[in-house]
Amino acid sequence: MIKRVLIKFSGEALANEDGHGINSNTLKYIASEIKPLTDNGVEVGLVVGGGNIIRGVNASKEGIIRRSSGDYMGMLATVINAVAIQEALEHFGLKVRVQSAIEMNEICEPFIVRRAIRHLEKGRIVVFAAGTGNPFFTTDTAATLRAVEIGASIIIKATKVDGVYDKDPQKYPDARKIPVLSYEEALKDNIKVMDDTAIALAKDNSLPIVVCNMFEEGNLYNIVVNEDFSRCSIVKDKESI
Repeated sequence: MIKRVLIKFSGEALANEDGHGINSNTLKYIASEIKPLTDNGVEVGLVVGGGNIIRGVNASKEGIIRRSSGDYMGMLATVINAVAIQEALEHFGLKVRVQSAIEMNEICEPFIVRRAIRHLEKGRIVVFAAGTGNPFFTTDTAATLRAVEIGASIIIKATKVDGVYDKDPQKYPDARKIPVLSYEEALKDNIKVMDDTAIALAKDNSLPIVVCNMFEEGNLYNIVVNEDFSRCSIVKDKESI
């Protein structure tokens, strides 16, 4: 069993059918998938994007809003999603803390790595919000950074597909799934695992990246508790492949 894990959800995964807002059923589903992990003593950190509310790149593409300001707007969106996830997890009786890279004392704690680790050791789930607190960095990079900082054994990118493919499986029916690949292979242009900064950071710290379908019930449990990687893809050191 993996003792400590960082799970990254996209903001779009929380959205309603129109791609916006927060779907309560999805919140309940996420909470129901995470609860079995903590019930088995797994220490769980979470990072969620903000794309269901606003993405910095999109906000700034017309040139009215500067990219840096757009990215800060996106960070605020992740805080909204983090609070929503906190509420859903607490509804299931779990203990949760939200830590933000941008101080919002009335809403959540500031990010302090030692405090985050202490929360995890006490069995609390920690939701890391506001990305890295800096513009021009994605929530993928933030998730990898937090995973390294808290000493997670793996980072799980929970998506809508069951792993990494050599091309977009939703566009190309002949797309081939790659169960195991190296960091170098993950950095290839046609393979989109995470952004290059996130992958490079994971490579430097030998942090395995697991890509799985978050909507396949029990998938997180199989990966974390049973260490079963058959229904996902894993990126790791070439020497260990």
